[in-house]
Amino acid sequence: MEPKKEISIVCPMFNEADMIHRFLDALFPVLEELNRSFEIICVNDGSTDDTFDILMQEKQHRGHITVINLSRNFGKEAALTAGLAHAAGRAIIPMDADLQDPPELIPEMVAYWDKGYDVVLARRTDRSSDRFSKRMSAKWFYKIHNLLSSILLPADVGDFRLMTRKVVEAVNKLPENQRFMKGIFAWVGFKTVVVGYTREIRQAGQTRFNFWKLWNLAVNGITSFSSAPLRVWLYLGIITSLLSFIYGCFIIFKTLMFGVDVPGYASIVAIILFLGGVQLTGIGVIGEYIGRIYLESKRRPPYIIEGIY
Repeated sequence: MEPKKEISIVCPMFNEADMIHRFLDALFPVLEELNRSFEIICVNDGSTDDTFDILMQEKQHRGHITVINLSRNFGKEAALTAGLAHAAGRAIIPMDADLQDPPELIPEMVAYWDKGYDVVLARRTDRSSDRFSKRMSAKWFYKIHNLLSSILLPADVGDFRLMTRKVVEAVNKLPENQRFMKGIFAWVGFKTVVVGYTREIRQAGQTRFNFWKLWNLAVNGITSFSSAPLRVWLYLGIITSLLSFIYGCFIIFKTLMFGVDVPGYASIVAIILFLGGVQLTGIGVIGEYIGRIYLESKRRPPYIIEGIY
């Protein structure tokens, strides 16, 4: 795609009717002060409120806005993929509409782009606005992911970043359906710099990411970029077999030296339940990977567009 704009802002939206006016009121002055051509791509991810109608009103009132309306809710990763696929700028900036990604940081990101950087990451240096449980879960997710995967995720970095046209084209070429965008962004590489910012509280509305969705996103991220969970069960099986062999040798020696004791019912049940739990957990991990293979083998598109306005 031949770039037609200097800057493309990509905003996935799901039930953000309360935030759209505030978000655009904050974003437009920042972009206009840059004195560069720009577009704002808003992806309506199957919202059930007035998000689409308000976006169409803003498009008529302000201009510079392209509305991509998905046929249903496909999830943020799919909506972000759709926005990147249709962004025409030389620099593309994905960001949320809740103003926790501050538009005021965009000029600094553009300045680093002018210096020759292909990727400018926005890192949250202060996350005190987030709940304690969310901060801790995010901290442990990054630690566990980077321990298991060869693709390291920069801690406290979300989707808010600047990417050049060649970076986005590389991202768009990746064919997987089950997409973990933070991992994909890290996987493609390119010359990168980091800028820090303080994460503010959401200005209106409510986050759509509950514990279950965050858990599924974490599992998706780990299984997308690491096979270590599968290897763990190989090592665990070897250790369990070795311990069982040693214990068996001990039982034989004890029987030969001291005779046969009455078997302990409780210990036998405990061992059976332990090994059964280990086996079921291992099968569950294998099933998670098989499920991903099953979904990818269908080759369904990650999203369907109802219309582009």
